[in-house]
Amino acid sequence: MKRMIKQPIIALVFSLLSLNLFAGVDTDTDKNGVILAGHDTVAYHTQGEPVLGKADITAVYNDAIYRFSSKANRNLFVADPAKYAPAYGGYCALGASFGKKFAVDGKAFEVVDGQLYVNKNRAVYKSWKKDIPGNLVKSDANWPNIRDIAAEDL
Repeated sequence: MKRMIKQPIIALVFSLLSLNLFAGVDTDTDKNGVILAGHDTVAYHTQGEPVLGKADITAVYNDAIYRFSSKANRNLFVADPAKYAPAYGGYCALGASFGKKFAVDGKAFEVVDGQLYVNKNRAVYKSWKKDIPGNLVKSDANWPNIRDIAAEDL
C-alpha cells in the first residue's frame, strides 16, 4: 500500500521539478515558473489594466505558470490560451525589436489587435508606444532568431 502512494508522489515531485529545470528559454518566467510577474493575462484584455493573479488560481501553458484573479478568468484562458498568452513569450516587446530579451514587471502593456504585448516597465513602454507598428515589425522579424536563445546569451 505504501509503495502505491509513494510512486504517484515521486512522479508529481519530478514533474514539478522538471517544469522549472526544463522550461524553455522562449518564455519569460521567474524562478518559480510564473509568467507576467504574476499578473492575470486575461485581465489585461478584459479590464484593461494589470491585475495581480492569485497563487491558488493557476494554469500552465508553454511551461509557464499563469496566475489569475478569478476562476472565471482562468476558465477563459484554459478555453483559448493562445488568445490570451503574451507575444514573444512574455518578454519585453521593445527589447525584442532590438533582438534582446528583457524581463517585465507586468505593469506596462498594450493589447493591439487582440494580442497582448508587455514591456520591461512603464518608461520602456513609453518609448515602445511612440512607434508601435514599426516596433512590431522589428520584433516579429527578430523573434524567430532569438526565441530559443537564453536572454543572457543575447
